Amino acid sequence: MNLERRVNARRSSFPAQIRKTYDIDSLTDVALGVFARKGFDGASMDDVAQAAGVTKAAIYHHVESKEALLERGLRRALDALFAILEEPASRDADPVSRLRHIVRRVALTTLQLLPELSVLFRVRGNSPVEHRAIERRREFDRHVATLLAEAQRAGEVRPELDAALATRLVFGMTNSIVEWYRPRGRVTPAQVADAVERLVFRGLLER
Repeated sequence: MNLERRVNARRSSFPAQIRKTYDIDSLTDVALGVFARKGFDGASMDDVAQAAGVTKAAIYHHVESKEALLERGLRRALDALFAILEEPASRDADPVSRLRHIVRRVALTTLQLLPELSVLFRVRGNSPVEHRAIERRREFDRHVATLLAEAQRAGEVRPELDAALATRLVFGMTNSIVEWYRPRGRVTPAQVADAVERLVFRGLLER
């Protein structure tokens, strides 16, 4: 089962199923929700166990530490972001079209994987696990900045913009989604993605 299908399945099954059967993936789901609500540093394994409806010993049967659960969650988030770069629309079009696709997909992926991306966007490099995640996220940003610079050389994006700075500002907007979006609110994922795309590309393209 791919990541998006599994995430949809978990949303329909919690919390009842986790009290009956669980595995490392479903425990990671629960842990991410706890980390997103309380912060990684503020959350304990007791919190995770209580949310999962299991004992700490049951969790330690599957994973050795809270940091290991964090690492699994961060890997999910980063794998989802890097998968966007491998999509045909991110590779097989003119630079601006590729940029549009990536920016829109980052916004939608943030909404689809809200706990994973919430945790990723809040890490501060306080541990080797967090430091590695930050470095990989910077690699993603550099890829997009390189693509933006390519669009500038092609005359498609305003040339006076600093590509790295513009990329950071764009993702600052998409990162902020995790702070205010509520899945059952009045704004749909498509509306959020549309607004992000319009705001970003009006700024990048208008002269």
